[in-house]
Amino acid sequence: MTEAYIYDAVRTPRGKGRKDGSLHEVTSARLSAQVLNAVKDRNNLEGHAVEDVIWGNVTQVGEQGGCLARTAVLASELDQSIPGLAINRFCASGMEAVNLAANQVKGGAGQAYIAGGVEMMGRVAMGSDGAAIAVDPSIAMDTYFVPQGISADIIATEYGFSRDEADALAVESQNRAKAAWDDNRFEKSIITVRDQNGLAILDHDEYMRPGTDMQSLGALKASFKDMGEVMPGFDKVALMKYPHLERINHIHHAGNSSGIVDGAAGVLIGSKEFGEKFGLKPRARIRATAKIGTDPTIMLTGPVPVTHKILEDNGMAISDIDLFEVNEAFASVVLRFMQAFDVDSDKVNVNGGSIAMGHPLGATGAIIIGTLLDEMERSDKEVGLATLCIASGMGAATIIERV
Repeated sequence: MTEAYIYDAVRTPRGKGRKDGSLHEVTSARLSAQVLNAVKDRNNLEGHAVEDVIWGNVTQVGEQGGCLARTAVLASELDQSIPGLAINRFCASGMEAVNLAANQVKGGAGQAYIAGGVEMMGRVAMGSDGAAIAVDPSIAMDTYFVPQGISADIIATEYGFSRDEADALAVESQNRAKAAWDDNRFEKSIITVRDQNGLAILDHDEYMRPGTDMQSLGALKASFKDMGEVMPGFDKVALMKYPHLERINHIHHAGNSSGIVDGAAGVLIGSKEFGEKFGLKPRARIRATAKIGTDPTIMLTGPVPVTHKILEDNGMAISDIDLFEVNEAFASVVLRFMQAFDVDSDKVNVNGGSIAMGHPLGATGAIIIGTLLDEMERSDKEVGLATLCIASGMGAATIIERV
């Protein structure tokens, strides 16, 4: 089987996902096009250089609807002979795009792909597509549907995580993100987003809140307590599913949950022959990929079973992994991962994560793969694993190995 290599990884800074965010004026297609252009220019790609562009985005409605991947190709400087495939695996869409591209290369279906994703959460509101699992009573009742925030609080309750533990992880995410930016650790991957006149709009992750401490987080009200306990009373749904729990301990709030942001990211994946053709040196080999379905109510536990799966399928142990990127959708997700595998926090999200810098849904999976690779090169590590929890109960993972 052909090996699949990462040749480049590019991302935009993450802008605040609201009307006063720096990227609010940019559409999903235009932001994606800037990433595609950066991949093209940085690697001197000409003509039909890649087989396809596989692009993830979650809320596929309005300007993010249709086949956004093809629209992005046509809005970019890539050759119009390159097609586009839009995919959606919720929060893992960007990772699934990378994994799908890698497996296409491994299977001989083309020499190279650009894969990644985008989400403009300030322009296209999360949930505005009316997902059936949430709005169709016949499905929601059968699956004991609750919102993700409630799911995160169920994890905290089930596995014994306190508000202080969640807040401490959030403070550490902020501190690590600031240290990473101060040390220019993202400079290899970050591109400056520009307007139609070529003027810089954003060159840094603007969601970060340096100086966040336990006291400031302690003053925040639990975000999901009212919807759980009062109206519409999702705690009762959860307790029907998990009767061994006496109550749901609501510990999550805006400060220890992922930020709503705008952003895009792309990864150039190809065979050895592709690299030789364009004079490119591979940075890492995509060693393994995996995905799995999990309990749809607690929903966000996927990183644990999918990590077990990817390790077992490839004859590996957790000790074989040097660095981890576990998406910080909510603090309890990362706490549960470290608890399940007894992983030292010094190996997990060492440059901060989505709590500090935000979670542009369709792009995050590609972002954390690029972040992981950059850090492996910076700290001279060999093997890394990236993983995300996924809405409605799924998990995805990717293992990369430097070459």
